Amino acid sequence: MKLSNRILNDIGNKYGQSFYILDSRQFITNYEELQKAFRDIYPNSHIAYSYKTNYTPKLCKLVDQFGGFAEVVSDMEYNIALKVGVMPKNIFFNGPYKDSSAVEELLLAGGTVNIDSDFDLQIIKEIASKHPENELSVGIRCNFDVKDGVVSRFGFDVDGNEFITAISTICEISNLKLNGLHCHFATRSIETWPNRAEGMLKLAQDYFDEPPSFISLGGGLYGKMGESLKAQFDVEIPTYEDYAKAVAPQFRDFYKGLDISKQPMLIIEPGSALVGDAMKFAAKVVSIKDIRGKKIATLAGSIYNINPTLNKKNPPITVYHDENCENRQLEYENLDFGGYTCIESDYLYRGFNGKLAVGDYVVFDNVGSYSVVLKPPFILPNFAIVEYDYESNSVNLIKRRENFDDLFHTFEF
Repeated sequence: MKLSNRILNDIGNKYGQSFYILDSRQFITNYEELQKAFRDIYPNSHIAYSYKTNYTPKLCKLVDQFGGFAEVVSDMEYNIALKVGVMPKNIFFNGPYKDSSAVEELLLAGGTVNIDSDFDLQIIKEIASKHPENELSVGIRCNFDVKDGVVSRFGFDVDGNEFITAISTICEISNLKLNGLHCHFATRSIETWPNRAEGMLKLAQDYFDEPPSFISLGGGLYGKMGESLKAQFDVEIPTYEDYAKAVAPQFRDFYKGLDISKQPMLIIEPGSALVGDAMKFAAKVVSIKDIRGKKIATLAGSIYNINPTLNKKNPPITVYHDENCENRQLEYENLDFGGYTCIESDYLYRGFNGKLAVGDYVVFDNVGSYSVVLKPPFILPNFAIVEYDYESNSVNLIKRRENFDDLFHTFEF
């Protein structure tokens, strides 16, 4: 993506001094490479995109166009999927809390709901009794020790009575069809992935007479990142191929001899792994100050725009200097980029070394994960999303900048 201060200023003058830059080509490349890594080993592998990570409609539509599934965890995300044209049969509804009306609508339309708890099961039992003529597709979310040191709160403990009861209840209801198994573990550590596969394949063997339609290993994959960001992790960042080699051979060997039409779909639910490096954030430098020897630049953006989980890592950055003010560029050491909010800890980047001046643009890479969906309406509404096509030098508006009415029309004044 070929950017310059002039291009960024042109965009800023039209859409605001801070904005996200979407790179859908990178998103597509990531999707194709990740899918290929798994299919090269186990051809019946499929991607269900995690809407919660970044539900920008263009991205959700691209996944559907490339044959992927929608992985949603709320009625809001379910409606996004419908709005962009996803067929209900290609939607998987996960999450620990589900709206009963959305569950009913999806099940009746042919989608799949993965049951997370007895709360979900009771909702689905009632729906099944209301619609005995409809076969309803469900999966069950499984929780077991993958040796990550965390007791996950998602799904049924497979060694507990509730899991056995849930399986029995589903099998007893004639119009419920248990089509698959699902798990979700938040850790991205590749060491836990073989444990996921082993645990899920054992459950499929123990509880299904025939292979299930699908086995989902959930999300939790690192995505691509620059060397400066990789260096801030205490583990080596796996590649797509690393993740595929950790689990796909187990599926291939377990179901060898079966025609692909009889093999279960191996589903993964990436979010960050697809969208992390497919979005940037551009923010203008509005002031530079020296406070008791500490140099601080204030940007027209916030840590909440790029890293609302506040993980204290410095994202990769590029500074685009104002070409008309090169004589004002000063060299700085250990300068911090502060945000526009009134929170003392609002720093987008610490320890910058290099030239900088008011009017420069700082572009933060690898901000596609959770940024636009988790940013709170604090101090300012969220900013625009654009896509810049350097080949045609054109800007496509993906999401306009939010305004006062967007946030406050639900309040009573």
